[in-house]
Amino acid sequence: MTTKPKARKFRIKRSTPAAAAPSTDAPTSGADAPVDRRRPVPPSPVQTKAQPQRPQAQPTAAPASGAAEQGAPTPTPPPQRAPNAARPSASPAASSSTPSSPPAQTGVVSSTAEVKGEQDIDAIRREGLTGRQLRMARRVAQKHGLAPTSDFDAVRLLRDAGIDPFQRSNMLELVVPQAGGSSDTDRVQLPQTVPVGGAGNLPSTEVNPMERRMREISDIQADISRRRRRKMMLLVVRLMFFVGLPTIMGGYYFYNVATPMYATESQFLIIQNEGGGGLGPLGGLLPTQFANSADSIATQSYLQSKDAMLRLDKDVGFVSHFSQDNIDPIQRMDPDASNEEAYKFYKKNVKIGYDPTEGMIRMEVIAADPQVAAVYSEHLLTYAEERVNGLSQQKREDGMRDARIAYEQTVDQRRAAQEALIKLQVENGVDPEAVIASIRGQISNYETLLLEKELELAALMDNPRPNRAKVDGVEGDVRRIGVQLERLNERMNNATEGTNSLAQQAVSLQLAQADLAAADMALQSSQTQMEQARTEAQRQVRYLTIAVRPVASQSASYPRKFENTILTFLIFAGIYLMLSLTASILKEQVTK
Repeated sequence: MTTKPKARKFRIKRSTPAAAAPSTDAPTSGADAPVDRRRPVPPSPVQTKAQPQRPQAQPTAAPASGAAEQGAPTPTPPPQRAPNAARPSASPAASSSTPSSPPAQTGVVSSTAEVKGEQDIDAIRREGLTGRQLRMARRVAQKHGLAPTSDFDAVRLLRDAGIDPFQRSNMLELVVPQAGGSSDTDRVQLPQTVPVGGAGNLPSTEVNPMERRMREISDIQADISRRRRRKMMLLVVRLMFFVGLPTIMGGYYFYNVATPMYATESQFLIIQNEGGGGLGPLGGLLPTQFANSADSIATQSYLQSKDAMLRLDKDVGFVSHFSQDNIDPIQRMDPDASNEEAYKFYKKNVKIGYDPTEGMIRMEVIAADPQVAAVYSEHLLTYAEERVNGLSQQKREDGMRDARIAYEQTVDQRRAAQEALIKLQVENGVDPEAVIASIRGQISNYETLLLEKELELAALMDNPRPNRAKVDGVEGDVRRIGVQLERLNERMNNATEGTNSLAQQAVSLQLAQADLAAADMALQSSQTQMEQARTEAQRQVRYLTIAVRPVASQSASYPRKFENTILTFLIFAGIYLMLSLTASILKEQVTK
């Protein structure tokens, strides 16, 4: 640990008048309040480090000893100048080093130049400069080789030399790296050791902690504000480049370059036949939209298909219209475009929407000419009507075809059964059932007659003396009736036995009649189904009803300039926001 060398104290007797004596006690730093020398305050390390080099007021009799004890070169006293000879604030070193200088004169002024320095110093005092500014001015003056007698005089000399003592560059140039090979003893070091008794002549370097804290806070706030302004400027530049410029370009295109397009709107719906008795008592109460929603969706799909686009191009030249030279390059189609590219333009310029709650189909056709747009809309409505008729016709034909086929088959079966019955009747010649019934009737009659004759013969035989003639007659009748019964029974047996018997013929005839009856019932059922199919076919008839006819517009509907410009701004703003958030997240992840 090294201790600071102490400088010796010398008391100098001045030969100046008593009126100038108070100037020796005034501090050379320009402080207005007198300093109490009875309590010398030793300089703190901070004050010693910040203390500028000043010419010390030491006697001329011992300059070497003072310099040797301090270990630093003694600065040369500033030369005396004639105009400042009578100044009461002159340093005692300057007065003691020149014993041949004339005494100060009082009340005698030769010219205005002699008091100009005092007037300048008074004006500088009134500026209210701080101690730090005065110390900086002293350092700058010493750097430029000037010899000021006080801090205010340093400010005056620098201003006379055309140097701003408070310029930032001058303050930064105070700390200059020394050239190689130069020793520390060859140059003046700041701060230097200050004598204990001379501490009262130096300006105070003590700063209030509250003021220092407030100054640091203000510096931090200024730095934050500066950074915020810089970041805000960069943000504004990025927004103008990535959002503002594309929005301006889009607005210029929509307002000045884009070709006006005309839209033709039309509305139509698909309805069914009101007569729907084939579905029961509730068939006519079903809502129309539930019955034809599938047909409406199918019609919408067809109008938005490539088939409709090719048919429209074949009929009215869809591709050639959008390939004209008067259309801007963005909305223009290549004349040699493929079907896929033309279909993209078709979907963009033909918009069809279906509302299932109302059953209404809305169609909007866009073209560069309003009349062409109306023609396109009329042709598309024709295509839709043909498609609706084709869909319902196919349903009707399918239902009627199945019913017709079943009816024809039933008719053929009945005809075959009737032909078989007639053929049997023709082959037999007689009705077997009638013949058998007749034989059975005769047998029944003869049996009844035979029973009567037997009863009559028994009555005759009960007589003790019967009449022989009557008995013989009754016995003859019984014999003849018996023979006839045997003959009828034999005939009956012959009619019921064998493949060609009357019984077999009767069975075949009954089967043929049953087949004919079944064919009649099948034919009747087929006729009923045929009527139902015809009714269902009538109910499935679809009609395309145009609610709003297409009318050529007089003003352009597209492009929507303001809306599209706002949409462009929102799109690019969203893209910039996503990219900035992604970059921020990636930066945060990388810096972790």
